[in-house]
Amino acid sequence: MAKDLTEWLVAPDTYHVSPEPMLMIADLHGALALCLHDETRGVGGLLHLRFMGGSGLPSDVTDNTLTSVLVVLDRFKRAVLGNSLPRDDIHARILAHALPPTDAIEPSASLVDLIRADLADGKITCGTQMTRRTEPVRVCFQPSEGRAWVCGPNDPRAVPGVQRSTG
Repeated sequence: MAKDLTEWLVAPDTYHVSPEPMLMIADLHGALALCLHDETRGVGGLLHLRFMGGSGLPSDVTDNTLTSVLVVLDRFKRAVLGNSLPRDDIHARILAHALPPTDAIEPSASLVDLIRADLADGKITCGTQMTRRTEPVRVCFQPSEGRAWVCGPNDPRAVPGVQRSTG
């Protein structure tokens, strides 16, 4: 497992990219984490986005949402991938947290759908995991290895031997 890694907390609506062995953390509550890894270059990054609106449900994709998310998503992809063309060694995974379903009608297109479509346009396949519960979840990502997993929200340290840093 990971030893002596610096832990980097990725705040909502920001991202962090690194080729260094480290552990990126995102605490999700009505939010998603996009983990993107370029295996050839050994670079990875985590983009942490909140769902728009306070409901904690996957939000509707409006023109304003579309524009702002696509700008951030484009910057994030360039930071991870540089100017390289899509290849088979680029891996993407979306881990999302939303509240359990209610009787309310959910959006027909969500932020997760928007990001998946954008990645598909760039020939990048993306796995998705949606967690629906009231408690938050913590996503952990090792950018240099491309490993992502979900751990409990109250874990003070996701991995033994990790040193904390915030970003």
